Amino acid sequence: MIPPLERVQRTVWQRQGIAVGERAIPQETAISFTYNGGSYAVMMATPQDLEDFAYGFSLTEGIIASTAEIESLEVIESDLGIELRTQLVETRRAAYGERRRHLAGPTGCGLCGLESLEQAVRAPSVVESNAMFGPGDVMKALDALALAQSLNRETRAVHAAAFWVPGQGLVATREDVGRHNALDKLAGALVHRGVVASQGFVVFTSRVSVEMIQKAAAIGVPMVAAVSAPTALAVRMAEIAGITLVAVARHDGFEMFTHTHRILERAPAHVA
Repeated sequence: MIPPLERVQRTVWQRQGIAVGERAIPQETAISFTYNGGSYAVMMATPQDLEDFAYGFSLTEGIIASTAEIESLEVIESDLGIELRTQLVETRRAAYGERRRHLAGPTGCGLCGLESLEQAVRAPSVVESNAMFGPGDVMKALDALALAQSLNRETRAVHAAAFWVPGQGLVATREDVGRHNALDKLAGALVHRGVVASQGFVVFTSRVSVEMIQKAAAIGVPMVAAVSAPTALAVRMAEIAGITLVAVARHDGFEMFTHTHRILERAPAHVA
């Protein structure tokens, strides 16, 4: 299997002089998703946790409603990349094909290759959850995520998505060069472990774009927390989905954009 990182020679210029040595950099590999023999999408991703990627991508794309609808999964490596060859159960095959991508998605793309505008801004699933979290949960999750990013510690070039459950801590962490890929891999890991998504929240290292909210809603996550800011469409989508959106999370605090009742017991005073 292709390793997730590679060590390459590089030359460093600094004011005190020039030095040579190695740097660990992440792999970026073409990952092809095929279902029942037909190509669906090709995404550029880090070649690790690929079974989680296949299950999570299939769930967040709406190709399957549960992992029981996957009959078989093979990871096939070639000189060009890796194929995630999935066979769907007979009862699901009819539903498959209503939306197919056909186009390649670069590393930063979470919605590449859609065939209509309606697919890109599709209404998200509405999350039903009574889970409540404290500000301390958000801060602890951020601290734990930094420690859990083993690949990023070596490369400084990948995103991470993790799932935090109060009283348990981080129960799963996944990394990838693409932020949406990391979230898909996390979704697959939660399904494999039988983790109930409505009992915790996702914390990730990237900005909050619309597909991140759509994917979180698809697996029933009631809250997402990110270190960067959200887009306007992501805020609107989180409001519709019933998801608490926390962003711009730093060591000294964070900002809340939607459904603040899951963290705050009372309405805050207005500040500019």
